[in-house]
Amino acid sequence: MWVYILKRLLLMLPTLFGVLLLTFVVIQFVPGGPVEQYLAEARAGAVGGAEGGSVYRGAQGVDPQRLEQIKALYGFDKPAHERFFQMLGQFARFDLGTSFFQNKAVSELVIEKLPVSISLGLWTFFISYAVAVPLGVAKAVRAGSRFDLVTTLLVLVGYAIPGFVLGVALLVIFGGQLQWFPLRGLTSANWDELSWGARIVDYLWHITLPVTAMVLGSFAVTAMLTKNAFLEEIRKQYVLTARAKGLSERQVLWKHVFRNALIPIITGFPAAFIGAFFAGSLLIETLFSLDGLGLLSYESVIRRDYPVVLGTLYLFTLIGLFTKLISDLCYVWVDPRVKFD
Repeated sequence: MWVYILKRLLLMLPTLFGVLLLTFVVIQFVPGGPVEQYLAEARAGAVGGAEGGSVYRGAQGVDPQRLEQIKALYGFDKPAHERFFQMLGQFARFDLGTSFFQNKAVSELVIEKLPVSISLGLWTFFISYAVAVPLGVAKAVRAGSRFDLVTTLLVLVGYAIPGFVLGVALLVIFGGQLQWFPLRGLTSANWDELSWGARIVDYLWHITLPVTAMVLGSFAVTAMLTKNAFLEEIRKQYVLTARAKGLSERQVLWKHVFRNALIPIITGFPAAFIGAFFAGSLLIETLFSLDGLGLLSYESVIRRDYPVVLGTLYLFTLIGLFTKLISDLCYVWVDPRVKFD
């Protein structure tokens, strides 16, 4: 196994290099980079100054010397290949660079946005699995019954409704008409003044609607996967043998079927758990005015904040590769019969 792990770790290097190289090359051909945006803002300021009757030097254009200073400010005074390998050297030291427009380290920005994404992701992850796995087992045991048909219909309807559409409906009904929940933010304005118990209640009060909007569509796949996995195991020969030996249905289900049926679900735990941290929902964050990683990534792409784009891409790709390795190793942990050799 250690040889397999070493091979996977070594394969991460060319994978990271390829992802960063492809993204960096694409960025070079995207119009409206940081320099162009700076010049556009200068021209917009020049027009505003002329309309106001004041004299603004930007109206006369940007002289070549100033243009070179702007390029040097953003690091575009160097050839593309030199900038790329300089970026790789920084990433090797886990230096993600500094944002062009926010004058903060990319790592600092990620840490600032993490609480929102963690709040959304972890609650979504735990609630989804806490509902989906028992529901899937119950559907498998009662396959073909009225309970199975009704829950399947409800699950598919919830899966078919986009999260942001459900979020809008929740905001209008429970936030606007009934006014049971707040319309925006993760905490109240006076959160620092509250006691610890009041802080917990206030936090849960704010997080209810966005988490509900994300959960209803996310547990459908897990519930159906659990049901199908249990149905497949229940029909196997070893289950018939266990029943023939006189074991009760509870013993057969939880002692024999449960472990084998949960292999595809448990092995997906690491990816789902890490994804809960970093796969922020842009639409949900925008809808509920939550400043998380999803909104940070979107604004970085729009503003052409390349250090944030490439830094977060490097970080998330690295975490994704390690998560995939852990997911594969979970097969051995769940089922010792699996051999990577």
